Amino acid sequence: MITVFGGTGFLGRTLVRRLAAQGEPVRVAARRPDSHPSIPGYGRVESISADIREEAAVLRALEGAHGVVNAVGLYVEGQGATFREVHVAGAARLARLAREHDTPRLIHISGLGADPASCAPYVAARGRGERAVREAFPEATILRPSVLFGPGAAFLRTLDRVSRLPMIPLFGRGRTRLQPVHVEDVAEAAVQALYRAQAPGRTYELGGTQALTYRGILRLVLAQRARWRPMLPVPFAIWKALAGLASFLPHPPLTRDQIALLERDNVVARDARGFAELGVCPSGLRQRLPECLPSSEAEPSRPG
Repeated sequence: MITVFGGTGFLGRTLVRRLAAQGEPVRVAARRPDSHPSIPGYGRVESISADIREEAAVLRALEGAHGVVNAVGLYVEGQGATFREVHVAGAARLARLAREHDTPRLIHISGLGADPASCAPYVAARGRGERAVREAFPEATILRPSVLFGPGAAFLRTLDRVSRLPMIPLFGRGRTRLQPVHVEDVAEAAVQALYRAQAPGRTYELGGTQALTYRGILRLVLAQRARWRPMLPVPFAIWKALAGLASFLPHPPLTRDQIALLERDNVVARDARGFAELGVCPSGLRQRLPECLPSSEAEPSRPG
């Protein structure tokens, strides 16, 4: 039995499907497990209501599991949930209980650039969460993916909406480098980390085959949609001010943490362990973009 916490999320759903397709019994642990679609014909998948912030619920979800994946993600604080509660205290709780119950494998999904010293609360919480997991469960495997893409990914949906604007505002000059990674590749890396003998205790940074600037990614989206738009550089100071104003909204479209992430390159370190050590051959945004953004919504490339 593999228990996937956050199994109804974008990465979690993909991982559950992949494990079930291999015939593995899978338990989906989530606050609202009913939102998880059934997977007919792919082995046994069960669902359980579990909030990573509640010890009793975590214990129930761990019962009988020989592998656990923490794919819980919180990107905007609200409705009583904070980055500290989910990414630090919750991750530490899951790691401690998994260790106490002699669970053989724990895979912790973090993020590229996680840094406990960051001034961005989300990035700092991810970094502190990694440290807490390592202290509670030293043999845990930590995966740090770059920004995820795939069919239905929030990242591409947002860029697609932005590409419809008459003029596209850039973050700074659009020179920040990103290394988008396909969700299927990260799911396969998690599967490999569950079973490879050398994976316990290690950290892997996962990025796609191409490091692209934010401006370059927008150009790919525009080309895929057969659109043409001028791009306008906007200083980060203005974006931070806008994010500050948006923070008063119930569901802010832009946060200070997102701005902080876009101020720094988000690429795999040269000396980091990655896909190769897990036996996974990743793909890149260029080759997979057509399947993620079908060209049926194309428009004339230039007015007139």
